[in-house]
Amino acid sequence: MREEVLERIKYMKTCVLAREICLLMRTNRAVLEPKDVQEICAHVSKLCKDEGCDEPSDLCRKAAEHLSTGEETKYLELCAQSCTKCGEARQPTPKNKTTYVS
Repeated sequence: MREEVLERIKYMKTCVLAREICLLMRTNRAVLEPKDVQEICAHVSKLCKDEGCDEPSDLCRKAAEHLSTGEETKYLELCAQSCTKCGEARQPTPKNKTTYVS
């Protein structure tokens, strides 16, 4: 049971946090400066990489690169793809659903 809890915590620290940050950035990008978005994308990319999700990590990193070159439409497309891939990420499933904790 301990391993399941630790795996769930790791998932929350990486995948869930990455998706929430990405969503918050995308919904509020009108008030953020390009450098803010680049920093956020780099952080989200690292979170994905830490979990071993290379494709979402690469997409987010590429989104930041396109933003720095002024290709905003490509940045938005890559960012959306990264979030979608991140949503497909593996979520730990409990092995024993009948665990009782008092």
